[in-house]
Amino acid sequence: MAQKRSIQVTIFHQTYTLRVPEDEREVIELADTVDQLMQTVASRSGATDPVRVAVLTALHLADRLRSLQRDLAAVRTKTDEFGKLLDDVLAGEAAPSND
Repeated sequence: MAQKRSIQVTIFHQTYTLRVPEDEREVIELADTVDQLMQTVASRSGATDPVRVAVLTALHLADRLRSLQRDLAAVRTKTDEFGKLLDDVLAGEAAPSND
């Protein structure tokens, strides 16, 4: 089991202490992404209240997530269609010829 340690990250001018596995790079990158997004949301919306900015950011991330879920579902559908088509082609090649 990996040892966890404490690190500090800053998101929208607020410092948070987080417990992370030994390799904290991904958590730091995620915190940086959230910070940048919150800064962008604040500047575009004119909002200054951190809670409002956090809610608007959460809505933005939820929209991104839903869009990615739709994209993934479409890819899975296409993959299933291609798999069935490939199965049909392979089954056709395996069938005896009536020549």
